[in-house]
Amino acid sequence: MLSDAELDRYARQIILPAFGGAGQARLHAAHVAIIGAGGIGCPAITYLAAAGVGRLTIIDDDRVELSNLHRQPLFTDADVGALKAEVAAEAARRINPHVNAVAVPSRLDESNAQALLAGATLILDGCDNFGTRLAVNRAAVALHIPLLSAAIGAFEGQVALYEGWRAGHACYACLVGNDPDREGINCAETGVMGALAGMIGTMAALEAVRALTDWGSPLTGRLAIVDMLDRRWREVGVPEDPDCPICRS
Repeated sequence: MLSDAELDRYARQIILPAFGGAGQARLHAAHVAIIGAGGIGCPAITYLAAAGVGRLTIIDDDRVELSNLHRQPLFTDADVGALKAEVAAEAARRINPHVNAVAVPSRLDESNAQALLAGATLILDGCDNFGTRLAVNRAAVALHIPLLSAAIGAFEGQVALYEGWRAGHACYACLVGNDPDREGINCAETGVMGALAGMIGTMAALEAVRALTDWGSPLTGRLAIVDMLDRRWREVGVPEDPDCPICRS
């Protein structure tokens, strides 16, 4: 049950016909595990906390660096050197005291992924390397938890929702393969536009709310791609790989 203070806080989204009180109740009961409190994680955490997701588990073993601040607005100069997960969880509780935000300042890998993610209603992955993303994907398929994957680089971003344990649905590895040593985008080398991180992180939060409360058209099996160099948007289907070693083994 939502308190009077919560009903007032969420009033502007509760009055949306496609959302309503039932949607807010589903958010209140939801548990979102967020991988990475970086450029994507910071805006996602902000809006998921503000929206009223009942529990946020923030998994990140990195510490705040000065070079993070142009695209990770949960942090300030005073936080440089602090653990990102702890600062982000504290910020989420400050944004919304009704949210249970838990910091996990550990590195997720194949050995602990299932233990860290078990019990989540949805996983939002905004990390920056294929090894971790593939470990998250494997755990999501094994645990039957929807995986919302978001990534950015330079002027481009993408968001997709995977439910790879379902027949006919792709997992993340169907799109990228299963090589943890695959070369990824390194923001330190290629650069990234700070506001793009905010845009994609917010989009990921919106799609997480959609998936948790079932309004509008779901992103399941679709990859939304944004190229802000020329302001181009497109969506493509992600087909199931019948030979995928993760979801079809």
